[in-house]
Amino acid sequence: MTKESWEEYCEKEIKVVVPILLRYGITLTDTQPHIKGERFLMQAVTTTSGKKVILLGTTAEGMQVVIKASRDAHGREELRHERACREILKEIDFAAEVFLSPKEILFIQNSGMTIAVQEFITQEQSFLERTTEAQFDFALRAFKAQEGTHATTWKHRQLIQNVFDIRTGETYLENFGIFVTNLHMTIPEAVAVHTNLATARHQLAEGLQTIDQYADFLTHTDFVPHNIRIHDNTIYLLDHSSLTFGNKYEGWARFINFMTLYNPPLASALTEYVHVNRTPEESIALRMMRIYRLTELIWFYVRTLAHAEGSLRTLNEARVTFWNDVLTHVLNETPVPAECIETYKNLRDSLRSEDEKKRQQGLH
Repeated sequence: MTKESWEEYCEKEIKVVVPILLRYGITLTDTQPHIKGERFLMQAVTTTSGKKVILLGTTAEGMQVVIKASRDAHGREELRHERACREILKEIDFAAEVFLSPKEILFIQNSGMTIAVQEFITQEQSFLERTTEAQFDFALRAFKAQEGTHATTWKHRQLIQNVFDIRTGETYLENFGIFVTNLHMTIPEAVAVHTNLATARHQLAEGLQTIDQYADFLTHTDFVPHNIRIHDNTIYLLDHSSLTFGNKYEGWARFINFMTLYNPPLASALTEYVHVNRTPEESIALRMMRIYRLTELIWFYVRTLAHAEGSLRTLNEARVTFWNDVLTHVLNETPVPAECIETYKNLRDSLRSEDEKKRQQGLH
């Protein structure tokens, strides 16, 4: 999918969704940042979800809402799946604590389109505007909430298996093998990447037993600031489609990798927390998950290269290099140098489009 075809798709979808929403007194806002910028790349390369538009609107009573809409078969199924995940979390009797979700305003299927409308959660500050100490506290609360939901019995497995993806050590190793095969085929000349992948494969294989030791936990595979909002000191989860049962540190890994770029002291503090307060095996599990998720991220950006041109292609090539550098340091258990992070951030900011900068402001 090109940027132009994505814009054409969004225009067509909006023309269909607007009259449906009007019947329920919902109008779209003038600005729609979530369909701009690099959003088209995610749709172009993502194989785990269908096409959908994410829009902002207002009800007749003046309530701000978030609208997810799709006519694509996979996109409609994803919206139904996300709703099912939200509902089953309320029923799981072995969960110590569950995330709060924004209030559902509408869930309708009309004219071949599925539309999910939820209340927009305002927040006093974005996550990244808060102090590092506050970010640490909120993140730890969220991870402990996930860890409190542990499927330890056959009855638990029966309850979740038809709704949630379930990942074992073998699942992670198999997925990692797919990433590696695809990277070898797509960028065979990238010696630095392939050298890291060989080391990573060896370390993951050696850590397989430890990965399984901490399996069957509820974990959010895309736990980053733009998928949560904080209001009145309460965490609201915005994306339920990324909830799975797998290694307890997969969500930690995604978050720490993200914060390696956006708040390195927080990434270090969370890593140190596990090192000091938990077993040595848990630190190994966290590192294994970081290796897995970094490899997945590198493969994501390599896939985008076929759909990007100009400054965006240059930027995504730099992203591949940067995240491979981060992988090097995780494999060697050394900190990522501050100058490496700053050099990449400066390049990123110089190459991002204005639409993407606005989209990022809306996300964070």
